[in-house]
Amino acid sequence: MKIAFSGLALPEGKHKYKDEIFLALVEKFQPAKVTPYYFEFLKDRYERADIIAVSQKRILDVLILDMEKIENRLSRTEDPFERSVLEKCLAHIEEQRPVCDLVLDDKEAEFVRAFGLLSFKPTVIYSDASHNSATSNSAPSTPSAPAPISLDPDEVCTDSLEKARMMFFYTAGREEVHAWLVEQGADAVTCAGKIHSDLARGFIKAEIVGFEDLLTAHSFQDARTRGLTRLVDRNFIIPKGTVLEIRFNI
Repeated sequence: MKIAFSGLALPEGKHKYKDEIFLALVEKFQPAKVTPYYFEFLKDRYERADIIAVSQKRILDVLILDMEKIENRLSRTEDPFERSVLEKCLAHIEEQRPVCDLVLDDKEAEFVRAFGLLSFKPTVIYSDASHNSATSNSAPSTPSAPAPISLDPDEVCTDSLEKARMMFFYTAGREEVHAWLVEQGADAVTCAGKIHSDLARGFIKAEIVGFEDLLTAHSFQDARTRGLTRLVDRNFIIPKGTVLEIRFNI
């Protein structure tokens, strides 16, 4: 997942997410292979990102681009539906709020997504009020660009996951512990397909266990023997923090 940022003191490039559940599973199983999840931070490169993280003082950098795009389209379109949606988005942006926070019905959201407004991407906004609380006793300096807000990359990753309504599920054992990213509300067959398309195609059942229960067992088999696991069908919604195994036949 790519996170574009502006006005934040963050390192560019890939970042291994410090996922406490993943780390606990690794500590438990001491696997031969570990596959954590990596985010990628891109400074000011909004078009390439899945999510935008920005300081309150820099949010206009994003919104102005959307505003210009909307105004250009409004000057050319005569379609009543398009005009209605775009004017709704423009009014929201003029209040310095990203379009991702605007309530849209399915048809409106489909149009906005296709139109490609940057702030329709999940956008996390940070204010100075809750960060950079340290004060300085030095004399005031000449006004300049606002200092970037200092943040922990893992904090931004966690906030971005929540804003985008994404979550992790896990596969875990002596061979490998792997963190898999899916949308919140993903069903069992969707999670199976995330691991491998064959698992979704030949899906029979998913056997699931909460990570906290698995940590009390010696292995997945031990959790099964102790009645901690559960077999679910393809449409079952997988909760956060679930460890699963897929039963399939091709």
